[in-house]
Amino acid sequence: MTQVNLNADMGESFGKYSIGNDEELMKIIQSANIACGFHAGDPTVMTRTVRLATENGVSIGAHPGFNDLWGFGRRQIRMNARDLEYMITYQIGALQAIAHGASAKVTHVKPHGALNNMAHVDLEVATAIARGIRAADPELIFVANACSEMVTAGHAAGLRVAEEAYVDRTYSDTGLMTSRTEEDAIIKDAEVAVRQVLSFVEEQAVITRSGKRLAARIQTFCTHGDEPTAVVLASKVHEQLKQRGIQLVPLTDLKF
Repeated sequence: MTQVNLNADMGESFGKYSIGNDEELMKIIQSANIACGFHAGDPTVMTRTVRLATENGVSIGAHPGFNDLWGFGRRQIRMNARDLEYMITYQIGALQAIAHGASAKVTHVKPHGALNNMAHVDLEVATAIARGIRAADPELIFVANACSEMVTAGHAAGLRVAEEAYVDRTYSDTGLMTSRTEEDAIIKDAEVAVRQVLSFVEEQAVITRSGKRLAARIQTFCTHGDEPTAVVLASKVHEQLKQRGIQLVPLTDLKF
């Protein structure tokens, strides 16, 4: 039986500012990527999101990003590779401590925003992230963009790697997500999202806007929790995958 994981970026509220519908989304997904306080989130939000994941049987992941609250981690910051490595370990460690306090465990890591995009094409950045993950816990699963340098770096570091594609984003022929500056970068129609996910699963490839197919072993699909359409899209994808007999499992249950 084909196994697929649905994950979402969440815990991205901060102080009095609320972003996303984490409570509803948590009922649909199997794994949560929780912001660690740099691009979004704070200790209270992190704790609340960890507890919400535990209550719903959802596996917990760290979602580290650049130290850029103002830009939501979506602005590139050039860093020394060692500084970047330590920044990753630091953020994972913060979530690990909070998870421990809730009798839970962090089991995966997925980079956020601009950091994720940079690591897609830059092996040095990808390798720094992989080292940072391994330093925190070599058993952590590295959730890496399909067709990216992160896949290469993760395997080289001896990590388990789950190749990821997106429910709500289109792709350019390079294998990168379409830039948010483009009009069709974000998928807001649930039927379009379903068609994309099903085609990626059936063909085991990222299919770009032009129809180009980039072979990949896609195991997990992400929905951006800050998008207003997140719950509708994730719910419809969940429903259609189950209807086709595809097993939805946490990242920890995938076969690597």
